[in-house]
Amino acid sequence: MWTDDIHRAFREAAVRQVAYVPDAGHAGLIEACRRDPAIAAVPLTTEEEGVALLADAWLGGQPGALLMQSSGVGNCINMLAMTKTCSFPLAMFVTMRGQWREFNPWQMPMGQTAGEALATAGVVVISVEDPDEVGARAAALNQAFVDGQAVALLLHQSLMPVKSFGTGTGGK
Repeated sequence: MWTDDIHRAFREAAVRQVAYVPDAGHAGLIEACRRDPAIAAVPLTTEEEGVALLADAWLGGQPGALLMQSSGVGNCINMLAMTKTCSFPLAMFVTMRGQWREFNPWQMPMGQTAGEALATAGVVVISVEDPDEVGARAAALNQAFVDGQAVALLLHQSLMPVKSFGTGTGGK
């Protein structure tokens, strides 16, 4: 499972804190981090809190990663200036919405522009659609931590369970 590949990458990169807003797409990864005694899994109320939390973690010697859905990218844009101005790394793993089999029209605008918004904010953007490539692409952690950059791995919506407003089939 691709979530196991990312968790393995966290372990290899000595990630000690994982900040997240609860998300069904990241559920398996969040649970793996919560069970891992070497990782503090920190729930957030908004995604931009994660940028500040992970800046503090980095300054305290604990590499971290931020898990969010593409709709949370818009919440982080102003906070991303801190990563550039203060030259600290930020590794983001973004489950995408507004792509494959989306049923919620409110997810479309941010889902379709998240990569562009991140790139405009100076973030290195890497996309992955094939579940077999997730582990190799999770090496984005290395690029973030070694190069001191903000890097986002966009996980295509086809990697996630189909979401709906309760029908279990992706909408009406």
